[in-house]
Amino acid sequence: MSHEALAESVLSRLGLSEANPAAATGDGHWLRGSGSFAAEDPSSARLLARVGRGTAPEYDAVVAAAQAAFGRWREVPAPRRGLFVRDLGDELRRQKDDLGTLVALEVGKIKAEGDGEIQEMIDVADFAVGLSRQLYGLTLASERPHHRMMEQWHPLGVAGIITSFNFPAAVWAWNAFIAAVCGDTVVWKPSPKAPLTAIALQRIADRVAAYHGAESVFTLFLSDEAAAGARLAADPRVALVSFTGSSNAGRQVSQTVAGRFGRCLLECSGNNAAIVDETADLDLALPAIVFGAVGTAGQRCTSTRRLIVHESRFEELAARLVDAYTQVRVGDPLDAATLMGPLIDPRAVEAFTATVTETRRLGGQVLAGGSRLTRPGHFVAPTLMRADNSWPSVQRETFAPILYVMRYRDFDNALALHNAARQGLSSALFTLDMRNAERFLSAVGSDCGIANVNLGTSGAEIGGAFGGEKETGGGREAGSDAWKNYMRRQTNTVNWGTTLPLAQGIRFDLH
Repeated sequence: MSHEALAESVLSRLGLSEANPAAATGDGHWLRGSGSFAAEDPSSARLLARVGRGTAPEYDAVVAAAQAAFGRWREVPAPRRGLFVRDLGDELRRQKDDLGTLVALEVGKIKAEGDGEIQEMIDVADFAVGLSRQLYGLTLASERPHHRMMEQWHPLGVAGIITSFNFPAAVWAWNAFIAAVCGDTVVWKPSPKAPLTAIALQRIADRVAAYHGAESVFTLFLSDEAAAGARLAADPRVALVSFTGSSNAGRQVSQTVAGRFGRCLLECSGNNAAIVDETADLDLALPAIVFGAVGTAGQRCTSTRRLIVHESRFEELAARLVDAYTQVRVGDPLDAATLMGPLIDPRAVEAFTATVTETRRLGGQVLAGGSRLTRPGHFVAPTLMRADNSWPSVQRETFAPILYVMRYRDFDNALALHNAARQGLSSALFTLDMRNAERFLSAVGSDCGIANVNLGTSGAEIGGAFGGEKETGGGREAGSDAWKNYMRRQTNTVNWGTTLPLAQGIRFDLH
């Protein structure tokens, strides 16, 4: 079956019958917008469907619906909000195969990764359900007698979520499911490169919301125009903007949101490195490095982009990587034998080609790959290059399967190379040396938000807070206490005595 025919079948089973939808107000109503844009299959560069382009009236309708719903939703007890997310997770379980196929068709992930992304949504739903019964505050010691001081958390408002194409489903869930149990409502502006997955998920959410009286908790706005994200960032009705994308775009979003005293949660670029020291188990390191570098065709923010290898292991590991790269089957993401699918679009291929050319010009050596593949679609070869950490091409995040390998002499040098990047998302060390491992995880070790020992940079679990430092943006999503981003903190003090002592020993007598 062709991808176009498969897409039509999957879309039909998922209930995507509305022609060219542009926005959803979350209560079963879909708006058409003005004009349309294409959803394409990166494996063939052929049209999958056309999607409506939302404009200002549709945007206003969506935000107004979310704003009105917040007034009701914040008063629903949190455990009941959790029941809504629980049933949504169960519906995702039932639709997992079709949704995973749709992700593979639309963004080119291999089917296993597409299914894994939907499983990640299910995991987040389970986490959010448990969280709905433990949105805890604190009881604090008051310095004043007969006073009780406490801290509690309240729903924040409308959360705007801007997501990238590379995780067209999971990143929305990281934000939306947690925000929903916290009592917020959500406006989702997905990447225009992955609108069909967003429409499918919104339709599922609408059906579950109708059963729970949770209409307009989740809403959707589709557009391929840059102004759409800027409009969301500038809107004072949107209390929080969660942005996933490039550091340059994230900087603009954060400046706009800060200018109106809104909240911003940024998950931007990564330039992730793995260190392999002289004691490393290469049988463990090799598959982790290859998956980190070529998984999702290097289009993950956690993709491994720099490999820093001790000089005593460099030649052996480089040779084994070259051999492994020849075994990476590139092709149809729906073929079970495929390990790497296409890049997302022609611009991504151009960026790959330009980066390889630039690195060669600077003195880099291609050890494997390095070229575009001559077949329909946006396919390139997984690429391994000797390079210098200081080169501009190495310092820049290129969303493509390019892994730069470099050597080091001592661990101080390895850490310096590792941290010499503007981004600080994910990091890894392969070692059997306890001292190196503990140093890597210490305050003087990795400067990233995620630091792993004896596993790769990619494939984080949802139980931990996800995000990074420096130009990655400092935001945290998914697990741990990331839920606090979606709520407002309130400190309360209750005087249950008969006098009015003031803090800090201040006296204020009126007689």
